[in-house]
Parts: sequence; structure tokens; C-alpha cells
Amino acid sequence: MIALDTNILARFYVDDPADPEAARQRPIAHRLLTESQKIFVPLTVILELEWVLRAFYGFAAKDFVRVVKHLLGLPNVSVEEWARISDALAWHTEGLDFADALHLLASSHCNELLTFDDRRLSRRAKRLGVTPAVLVPASQKK
Repeated sequence: MIALDTNILARFYVDDPADPEAARQRPIAHRLLTESQKIFVPLTVILELEWVLRAFYGFAAKDFVRVVKHLLGLPNVSVEEWARISDALAWHTEGLDFADALHLLASSHCNELLTFDDRRLSRRAKRLGVTPAVLVPASQKK
């Protein structure tokens, strides 16, 4: 079994004709994903892939979800913590940041997740009714 890094997956899923490295690397990435018998993709690679596709290539949430679902449909690919990724994808399509969704799911054994991110995390999590509850700690008066 081989493990793949984020850049291999990005080259497989993104055709970037303006990048000369992409022209050289994309066929290699294609060969690895289609010809390797067993491939492992760590959870952290999926997290980083979302960031690369969104921040660098301008992918929308639905496009990232499509990429990950395709990856998971490949018969030779095993992804770490697929159930958690699947749940995070569902929350991501509902408007929660993908990384925040993973944080929440990893904290499912906790009563609360505290954050200073009121707008993007706390309010969205409350709207979705996710658990654990996401709270912004009250400031202490001195």
C-alpha cells in the first residue's frame, strides 16, 4: 500500500494549463491513482486538499465535495476516518467550514466546543443544530 500527499491529489483533480509543473506532474498523478493496487489517503491530506482547492484554485464547496466523493469511489483508495469525513462533507454542504466540521466531529465526546469565531463557526453550528454545542466564551470583567 502507498500513501499519497495532497499535491498528488491536487494534480489529479486540477487541470492547470498555465503551470508547466502541472503538465509534467498530472500524468504521473493520474497513473498513480489509476494503476496502483492499494492507496491510502490520510485524514490530514483531505483537510489540506480542501484548503488547496478552495484557497488556491477557487473551488466551491460543492466542487470539493464532488472531488472527495469521486476519490472515495475509487476501488483502490482507502481514506482514513471515512465516516468522519462523510459527516463533515454533509455539514460543509450546509455552510459549515470543512475544517470546523472536522473539529466538531473530533470533539463529539465533549459537551462544548469553545471558539472566538462567533460568525463563521458558532452561529452556523447553532443554526445547523450540531453537537457538541459551539459557544463563544463570555469576556471576564476586571
